[in-house]
Amino acid sequence: MIDTIRHVATPEGVELDLRIAGPVPRAYAWLVDFLLRVGAAIALISVLAFLGQAGQGIFLILWFLIEWFYPVVFEVWRGATPGKQAFDLVVLHDDGTPVTLASSLTRNLLRFVDFLPFLYAFGLIFMLLSRDSKRLGDMAAGTIVVYRDRAAALPMLPAVTGPLAPHMALKPAEAKSVIDFAARTPGLSAARAEELGSFAPALTRRHARNPAEGVSVLLRMAHYLAGSNIHSGNGKGGGTAK
Repeated sequence: MIDTIRHVATPEGVELDLRIAGPVPRAYAWLVDFLLRVGAAIALISVLAFLGQAGQGIFLILWFLIEWFYPVVFEVWRGATPGKQAFDLVVLHDDGTPVTLASSLTRNLLRFVDFLPFLYAFGLIFMLLSRDSKRLGDMAAGTIVVYRDRAAALPMLPAVTGPLAPHMALKPAEAKSVIDFAARTPGLSAARAEELGSFAPALTRRHARNPAEGVSVLLRMAHYLAGSNIHSGNGKGGGTAK
């Protein structure tokens, strides 16, 4: 029942930490989707009732399509059904790539097995026994359900004359330190900012001739690292991490 972390190494050598969703949030998501399908069924019945037996036939066809292809359409289109989106869940392949039409069809067409003998009993058993909380459909399709990490808001950055790309590669922790420094500078005295900026001579020495210039260089690099295109005159920077 407990959510877990799965570490995945992509072919490009990037390490991903995927937060596996357990049975409880997936059950809540399924309930939301079920209520949405019921609402769609009620609306269809109300409209098609005027067509008599022909309307009944049309309803049965539409209900079949909704029941079996509703999740496929949303998973391929947006990575998750509305119910899963409500709980920040997304369906991915085991390697962290977006789900495809073939894999979505496989995992959803096998729902009838997971449903047996009633109320997804088999599906729950398989999820409890699986390290990645997989139901049978997930095992066959090679998919997992994980939490979608929301974009983090970047800190407010002081205005600069323009972003400046670092002349050397930075590790994620180093880039974060530069951005954190820039975000703190409005609350620092000029002397303290220059003192802290002096701890990064490898970054500033190509561009700065004095400590004050070094602080300016770090601020411009922070804007570049944050993906911001803010120029002077607005008094603040920042944005949303992509």
